[in-house]
This record gives sequence, structure tokens and C-alpha cells, in this order.
Amino acid sequence: MSSWQQPDIELVITEDVRQALAEDIGSGDITAELIPAETMAEARIITRDDGVICGRLWVNEVFQQVDARVSVEWHVQDGDNAAANTVLFTLKGPARALLTGERTALNFLQLLSGTSTRCAEYAHLVEGTGVKLLDTRKTIPGLRRAQKFAVKTGGCHNHRVGLYDAFLIKENHIAACGGIAESVTTARTLHPGKPVEVEVESLAEFDIALKSQADIIMLDNFSLDDMATAVAINKANPAHQAKLEASGGITDSTLRAIAETGVDYISIGTLTKDCKAIDLSMRLTMEKPA
Repeated sequence: MSSWQQPDIELVITEDVRQALAEDIGSGDITAELIPAETMAEARIITRDDGVICGRLWVNEVFQQVDARVSVEWHVQDGDNAAANTVLFTLKGPARALLTGERTALNFLQLLSGTSTRCAEYAHLVEGTGVKLLDTRKTIPGLRRAQKFAVKTGGCHNHRVGLYDAFLIKENHIAACGGIAESVTTARTLHPGKPVEVEVESLAEFDIALKSQADIIMLDNFSLDDMATAVAINKANPAHQAKLEASGGITDSTLRAIAETGVDYISIGTLTKDCKAIDLSMRLTMEKPA
């Protein structure tokens, strides 16, 4: 759904890492100064949990920015299922740099892998239904695009990136604009070509949104019966067929039944806001002097 394209991800990663390192290192890693600057080391990064790996590009950029002499050798790809106790990658370079970059690199990797793991679990639950699971704007501030990258790695899909790339007209917008039809008309006038989605809370509102020719209609907290009814009405409408999106209070136990109503999309905040970071650890080995 999102108009965001992945080629700009390199710029996102560079800035994500720059800010994270500035936050962590500040005026300098005083603990790393205990180690002689010329000391070299190797390290193995191990996952303690099963998970779908995501975040290689962020890890690479961390060590590139900390010290370009650090080499990173990966043993997994983004999207791989890694079992607990798998060595994900190895590092070689100045010991100071390995230790300075450790936490920032692992923070990115554990968060993004946790996100992709949650998405893979949910995607599995609706396998074969044809529905697309969408993320939301309920992301960690400053890391939205990173998490949206992880969502796609885990097999789900991106909703709009922010408030600028698509309309999502909700209850308060509708009240302020004077109605659903008025909101859709104004949206088309203001930004032609931008997707227009309308959130509705009843079949009566759904009928208005459909007649207004909204591109997407969000069925907020609809019962399964009402969702199925909306799907049937939409399919039978000769003038316009919208894409239908279910949202509101969706859990892993209700997901399959919602998908089987025939909606096109299901948006789920928990894909990004409630994910559990996977547990990682780094084991350092000092290089023996020649």
C-alpha cells in the first residue's frame, strides 16, 4: 500500500546509525580506552532465541561508522529463520571498535529481528487466505522506516509511512469536514492521486464511503458477520469496488477468521509496537600477538 520505496533505505540507515551512535558514545567510550588502541580482537554474535533475522545493513553501518577497519562476516541472510545458539555473524578488528559498536549494533539487530519474527508468525496464521497484513504508525519514534523494513522481511506489508503519503480519514476528520462524502471530495481536490482511505464504524457509514468512491475503506471493530456483509456489498457494487481493510482489537486468535471474511487487508499495530526483541550476545576473543 505504501508509496515508500526501498531504494532510499541507505540514507535512512546512515542517519539511524549516526543518531544511535551519538546517543551512545557521546564524547567518547571511556571504558574502551582501557584497552590499548593497537589491540585486535575477534567476536562471535550468537542468538539465544529462535527468530527471523533482520538488520544486517544496520549492523554493517554501525561498524563502518565506528571504525572502517572492522570486518563483518555474516552467516545468515535477512529473512532467514535462525535457531537458538546460531552464530549470526563474526567480527574482526580493533578491540576498542568492536566493544564500542557492540550495543548499538545488537540493539538494531534484536529489535528488527523481533519485529520480523512477530510478522512471520502472523503471516503464517493467514497463509492461503490471500489477505495482506499491514503495519501501522505505531512504531518506535525515529525507527519507523527500520521497523517497516523488518515488517516486509517478516512477510507482511507496509501501510502508509506517515501523514504525508496517503489519506486516512477517521472519525474526527469526518466530523470536522462535515461528513464522509465531503471529506473524500476535499481530499481528491487537495492532493489528486494520493490514496484516499476512510475509516467507518458501521455498515451505514460503509455504504456512504463506498458511494463516495474511497479507494480503501477501513472496517473498524466490525463483527465477522458485518465484515462478510461489507465484502459482499462491495463485490456486488457495479459503480466502484474499494479495497477493504479490517482493523481494531485484532489478535492472533481472531486473525484467521477475519482473513476468511474476504477482506483485502488487515492492519495490526502489534506487528511493531508489541514485538519482543530477540536475545543476542557477543563473545570476544583477543587476538594473540604475533
